[in-house]
Amino acid sequence: MCVLGDFAWDVLIRTNSELKRGGDTFGEVMLTPGGSAANVAVWASRSGMETHFIGKIGRDRFGQLAQENLDQEGVIGYLVETDAHLTGSVAVFVDHTGERSMVSGRGADFYLLASELPKAVISGARHLHLTAWSFFTDPPRSAARTAAQIAKAAGATLSFDPGSFQMIEQMGAAHFLETTQDLGVDIFLPNFEEGSILTGLAEPAEIAQRLTTLYPGALVVLKLDADGSYVHQDGVGTHIPPATNNLVDATGAGDSFAGSFLAHFLERGSAVAAAQFATQISAWVIERIGARPEADARLKALLAQSH
Repeated sequence: MCVLGDFAWDVLIRTNSELKRGGDTFGEVMLTPGGSAANVAVWASRSGMETHFIGKIGRDRFGQLAQENLDQEGVIGYLVETDAHLTGSVAVFVDHTGERSMVSGRGADFYLLASELPKAVISGARHLHLTAWSFFTDPPRSAARTAAQIAKAAGATLSFDPGSFQMIEQMGAAHFLETTQDLGVDIFLPNFEEGSILTGLAEPAEIAQRLTTLYPGALVVLKLDADGSYVHQDGVGTHIPPATNNLVDATGAGDSFAGSFLAHFLERGSAVAAAQFATQISAWVIERIGARPEADARLKALLAQSH
């Protein structure tokens, strides 16, 4: 599969207690690799899928580290370099309850142009994954839309993660739908808040059903955080229970779910089994700090299920 979008470095700040306005507290501050699209690519690769990543980085040390990171993760990277912008970075604030908020800088990943796409790589993939972070501004919206057109013309399937409920609100749900409904989405991977904003509904089953009309024929996999996930395929809905409620850090939970789900589903074809597998992977992630914690024996045993 091929993933197009953002690679960014997360400056992760996690507090051990409530941080009051104007106050001080102890916690953890660390630099970790991230970017929603890159996270998905890494988790698909960790789950055994040959994965290519297309993105844009600055010609700087963080850009070099980005390439090194993808190489270490077994992801085949096609990274456009630029002197005009720095490699992307994101401030990730994780509070004492484990909930996270992010502030995304406008790094090089936001300036990918259609003319810079490796078209042969895209047309050679059997599946393309896009995230909404490539659609909130233009560029890189035109590049993402062009990539979707190339992939679909070559017979590939397409998955899409709508990315951020707050960014959808700022863009406007109607405008967001206008720029994404014609992509030919085969697999739609929203979380509850994103699905609710796009449909105006509050029940997971109703949200998923409505999304199949907004994105006709799409397999809808609704990520429900502490409530697990909900799969809607061919008119049939299935609730997948959560694998843990021990939330330490929610950063990257949705991306790990998407990457592991796609790797499992594209190889084996069962959406329910893929969601069960992805729920276990994302549960492992939220019990640790960062979007891509280093694998331990437990994770390796979980990942072996997808091979």
